[in-house]
Amino acid sequence: MVGVLHTWTRDLNYHPHVHYLVPAGALAPDGQKWLPSRPAFLVPVKPLSLLFRAKFRDELKKTDLFDRVPTATWTTGWVVHCQPVGRGQTALKYLANYVFRVALSNKRLLKVQDDQVTFRYTDAKIGKIRFCTLPAEKFIWRFLQHVLPKGFVKVRYYGLFSPGQRARLQQVRQVLGDLATPQPTATDQAKPGAAPEIRPQDHLVRCPKCHQPMHRVGIVKAKRCRSP
Repeated sequence: MVGVLHTWTRDLNYHPHVHYLVPAGALAPDGQKWLPSRPAFLVPVKPLSLLFRAKFRDELKKTDLFDRVPTATWTTGWVVHCQPVGRGQTALKYLANYVFRVALSNKRLLKVQDDQVTFRYTDAKIGKIRFCTLPAEKFIWRFLQHVLPKGFVKVRYYGLFSPGQRARLQQVRQVLGDLATPQPTATDQAKPGAAPEIRPQDHLVRCPKCHQPMHRVGIVKAKRCRSP
C-alpha cells in the first residue's frame, strides 16, 4: 500500500491524518494467482478502527512521546474509514495534491492589510466559499504547522510497493497482465506469413496517460550526422 500524510484542513487548521491506497487483493502463496477481494468490501471498518488505534498506541509506547498524549485518546473512537475506489487512479490523483502542493496556494491569498491576512477556502460541508482573516503572526503560525520537520517522510510504501519487493511486484504485474488478456481461440490463430501477435503481458510498460500496455514494435537507430 501507499501512505500519504495530510496535516491541514481547508482553513489551515492542524488535522493530521493518513490516506492509504491499498490493492484489493493479494498474490497467492505459490505466486501464480491473484486473489481478489469482493468488489465492494475489503475489511470491516469497526474492527479496523480498534486495531489501528491499538497498534498506534503500542508503537508510541516505544518512544518518549507516549506520556504526552492524553489518556482519553485511547478510549475515544478513532475515525478509520475504508471504501472501494475502483482502479484507484482518481484516488491517486487526489493524493498527489498533498504530495506536491503546500497547505495554501498564492491564489487563495486575498489581502494583507493592517497586519491582517485574509484568504479564502471552500467549506466542504456546504460547498460554499468562505473567508478567514487572521493576525499576521497567527496566520504564519497556522501555516508553519504544516511544514514537516527535517527528515520527516510524507509518503511511504509498504508490502509489494516497498523498494525491496520489486521482483515480487513485477510478478504480480505479470499475473494481472495475464488475467487482463483474453485467451486465444482456434479462430484467433495467426495465418501463415502474418505478423506475430503482440500480447499485453509481453511488455508491461504502460502508457502514462491511458495506462494501457505499450508494445515495442521496433527500434529506431540513430543516424550518424556528418560534420559540415
